Amino acid sequence: MNGLTIGQLAKQAQVNIETIRYYERRGLLPEPPRRESGYRQYAPDAVKRIQFIKRAQELGFSLKEIQELLSLRVDPWTTSADIKRRAEAKLADIDTKLRDLKRMKTALMKLTAACRGRGPSSECPILDALESRMD
Repeated sequence: MNGLTIGQLAKQAQVNIETIRYYERRGLLPEPPRRESGYRQYAPDAVKRIQFIKRAQELGFSLKEIQELLSLRVDPWTTSADIKRRAEAKLADIDTKLRDLKRMKTALMKLTAACRGRGPSSECPILDALESRMD
């Protein structure tokens, strides 16, 4: 038997066993055949697949997007341009998030600058500003 147990796979891929089970439930990792003993037997290439998933997550891709990338990889009609479009869309998402974070930072900096940090919380300009936005 050349396959890996779930523990061996987790160790080689540097993930938790529950992560592997979760990826299986989500369809990111095919459920492997089982040995006569009932233990899962993973192919050695499962390590590379898990590493692909983890790298894609580090770049901001959601598990749904990663599933799509994995599907595109085996689709004979997929071109590099198809993959590039997805990466460009992810870049656009990141740019939007960065703009939103900068806006939030600027607003929070203004609020903290307006607060002396003394007195009762009922006179806190930060809480007042947050409350006035809720009305």
